[in-house]
Amino acid sequence: MSGKKGIGNVAGMRTRRKGGRSEAKPDGFDRSNAQTLASQIDAWFAFLDQRNYSDKTLEMHKWSLRTFLGWAQERDLHYPTEITRPILESYQGYLYRYRKTNGQPMAVATQRGRLGAVQRFFAWLCRTHQLLANPASDLELPRKPPRGLPKGLSLEHVRAVLNIPDVTDPLGIRDRAILEMFYSTGMRRSELVQLDVIDLDATGQTIHIRKGKGGKGRMVPVGTASLHWIEAYLERTRPQLLVDAGEQAFFLSGYGERMSATYVGNWVTKTVKAADIGKSGSCHLFRHSCATHMLENGADIRLIQQLLGHARLDTTQIYTEVAIKALREVHARTHPSSNLKA
Repeated sequence: MSGKKGIGNVAGMRTRRKGGRSEAKPDGFDRSNAQTLASQIDAWFAFLDQRNYSDKTLEMHKWSLRTFLGWAQERDLHYPTEITRPILESYQGYLYRYRKTNGQPMAVATQRGRLGAVQRFFAWLCRTHQLLANPASDLELPRKPPRGLPKGLSLEHVRAVLNIPDVTDPLGIRDRAILEMFYSTGMRRSELVQLDVIDLDATGQTIHIRKGKGGKGRMVPVGTASLHWIEAYLERTRPQLLVDAGEQAFFLSGYGERMSATYVGNWVTKTVKAADIGKSGSCHLFRHSCATHMLENGADIRLIQQLLGHARLDTTQIYTEVAIKALREVHARTHPSSNLKA
């Protein structure tokens, strides 16, 4: 008798249905009082909510586990005890073969994020003595692709982009202030949209990033030129945009609400394109440019690490490669020995 072996046959624990009713699963487990995979995932979500993770981290974990839960339920897997190493490897294969609507594969970083959330979930089940063995403990994640060098802008190109907003218009002043904030502080898009008015210390020329990556806050300096446009926005534009007097968001949309990260990212992309500098990119262009220009002008790498909010120094050190590459190019063009024949 021939037949295809489904994923449940690998573990020997798939429910077989007859007449719309479930039969007992032949794996020896009594599930009369067992918690379902769905209920355990909900319990883990509640645990995460109490751990002070950032909203972005929480959403990533929840989306990843909901994806896994849907995949498991489609295969009639409803209990944590039914999830084995071979099943997780099958799920890993599913993520690898997945294709978006445009035909592109799922990014390796996304695959790692989805699998990493599953690993942490099962580790939590074991730590809380709800599962005897962790099927994901030694699951090998896809390797990260080699990281390319950050792509920043030259000072000339930065100025070209900064000059795109029409500063005779109130919204143009706001837009110029946003670009100046990005370039001066190197902050992330998600950090900028979470700023509140009280976070700026104009006298001390600093801004408090309270909701950085990983929920970590930091104080960063704001340059004099940037502060000029930021104060112009606060004095001349923000009062015109304000609808609710109790609104604390620093940067407001045309509707008087906190701007979304998606809107800011799309707008910066269009602004860079409008500058016609032969470069493409969005908010991170200014982050990379900020770090690279400071390093080229003698800033200490550890100070740049603090400015950017990097948890690890090796993340920041990639900018030294960019600076050295630029130095080699200048050396080749300008040093007399470059023109000497051997």
